[in-house]
Amino acid sequence: MIAIARDSYCLPAQLQLRDVPVPAIGDGDVLVRVEAAGVDQGVWHVVTGLPYVVRAAGFGLRRPKNPVPGMDVAGRVEAVGAGVTRFRPGDEVYGTCDGAYAEYARASEDRLAPKPSTLTFAQAATVPVSACTALHGLRDAGRLAGGRRVLVTGAGGGVGSFAVQLAKAYGAHVTGVCRTGKTDLVGSLGADHVIDRTRDDFTAGSDRYDLILDTAGNRPLTRLRRVLTPRGTLVLVGGPGNGRLVQGADRLIRAMLLSPFVGQRLTGLMSTESAADLKTLTTLIDSGALTPAVDRTYPLAQTADALAYLRTGEPAGKVAITL
Repeated sequence: MIAIARDSYCLPAQLQLRDVPVPAIGDGDVLVRVEAAGVDQGVWHVVTGLPYVVRAAGFGLRRPKNPVPGMDVAGRVEAVGAGVTRFRPGDEVYGTCDGAYAEYARASEDRLAPKPSTLTFAQAATVPVSACTALHGLRDAGRLAGGRRVLVTGAGGGVGSFAVQLAKAYGAHVTGVCRTGKTDLVGSLGADHVIDRTRDDFTAGSDRYDLILDTAGNRPLTRLRRVLTPRGTLVLVGGPGNGRLVQGADRLIRAMLLSPFVGQRLTGLMSTESAADLKTLTTLIDSGALTPAVDRTYPLAQTADALAYLRTGEPAGKVAITL
């Protein structure tokens, strides 16, 4: 099969389009014929092996365990393992897998769900990682309830664009912070108030928020805490910088050490995708409360270009790869 692959950690420009074996599946696995794949910052980290903690997380210490990158996937079931009960060949599915940037990918049954009928394959492929991260940040780490005032930084990005919509679906009053070119998008996603970060410093204002989901990672803790209510919650998603060891860890560690001594909850986020979460997202998608914002799509052969565009920070919403 044709795939994007590499034998060692490398820059995206060094990725190659080449022929690789179709992945074998086990009893609990599904072989997916890929129609589209999502692009997110995590893919860049897995391709480059930076920061080094990515390698220790199971992707391979010296070289990548799987030469084919990519997690978000949408496609049709080609074959199923003997223990799979929820899917059969021909079903349209979406979720996360091992090696999405290929004609075929292997996924565990519990990492897939039926594709929402209202979405194209390209739209569906952008949902799993970013939307699950937003869901876990708001619902689980943020303990979001109706009527709360929520602020989302990086609201025009991959996680942020889903977070704005999810917070509205949970009945929150939402303020989105983004760069100038994304203000129209964030407003169209349902934000009650949009702040252009290039013109206004939201940390200098008088507004206070019950929950801040910080996906941008470029504000000091002291500034974020200033606009948080006395009993509010700050959820840090990712971190700034290009460190080789652990990106953004210093800010997260300081937040977690400080949290027990202040009235505010300061926490990070560890997000994993599951069929149950995908089912929750599908319900919201089918109801019209959640719609992926897809900025651009690229053919498989231009995966390096897609990653380069993502790293500019310019995409309004998500980027997808189509086969």
